[in-house]
Amino acid sequence: MTIEESKQYIGMWVTEDGNIRHKLLPNNRYDEARGHNESAYQGSYQVTGNQIDYKDDTGFTADGEFRNGILYHAGMVLFKEN
Repeated sequence: MTIEESKQYIGMWVTEDGNIRHKLLPNNRYDEARGHNESAYQGSYQVTGNQIDYKDDTGFTADGEFRNGILYHAGMVLFKEN
């Protein structure tokens, strides 16, 4: 089963140091915090299989991949918060 099928991508994903936090909302929107800057980036995302494509509200795009319950995105490794 892919993460798209399970919907287990929904929720908060954080780097090990907690500096980067991606909140993936069920309406295909995200809110990214960086350090003390809450809502540093906001935009939409689309999950296809185990891939995620981001497009922030300024038009910037990025992608990532879910592997073994970990999100790899733009050189970062994010873990899902419980």
